[in-house]
Amino acid sequence: MKRIIAATMLSLGATPVLAHLDPGQHGSLAAGLSHPVFGLDHILAMIAVGLWAAVLGGRAVWTLPVAFVGAMMAGFVLAVSGYALPLVEPMILVSVLALGLAVALSLRLPVSAAAGIVGVFALFHGHAHGGELGAATALTFGAGFAISTAFLHGVGVVIALAAGRALSGSKIIKGLGWATALGGAWVIVGG
Repeated sequence: MKRIIAATMLSLGATPVLAHLDPGQHGSLAAGLSHPVFGLDHILAMIAVGLWAAVLGGRAVWTLPVAFVGAMMAGFVLAVSGYALPLVEPMILVSVLALGLAVALSLRLPVSAAAGIVGVFALFHGHAHGGELGAATALTFGAGFAISTAFLHGVGVVIALAAGRALSGSKIIKGLGWATALGGAWVIVGG
């Protein structure tokens, strides 16, 4: 299991040199699908949402990802409509740290409060995606990154559920939370 965690963390750190696919060359949907997976900060935050949802269990398993994707799309609409949000990039970085800590500390909140927290962070993630729309068509680009984001949330849930079946499952999940928080701190300080 340690090898799987190490391989996962190393592969998450290996981001492509080209930040995003060109919508003119690859199409708006492909550009949207690839957008969240080409940034370590986005990957860590999306997977952490899934991990935290699984830690909370019950209806949180679907509520947190749905809240994230919904609020992310609202942020995207704000951006493409020309409405600015303050501190977009700092909030994205804080989201990685905070969501990692929520997982690491097994933070137990009511589902509505946890959904509110991920929703606030998602608003900024969506706004960043909208600000990077470029030549892409908004509808298909948005659909692409919504699908990709939901997939990454699902990866987090599956990892947590699989780790939960191991003898030291809660330690593994907490370790992934600490790794996420450290990754967020690393990105914040300019790693």
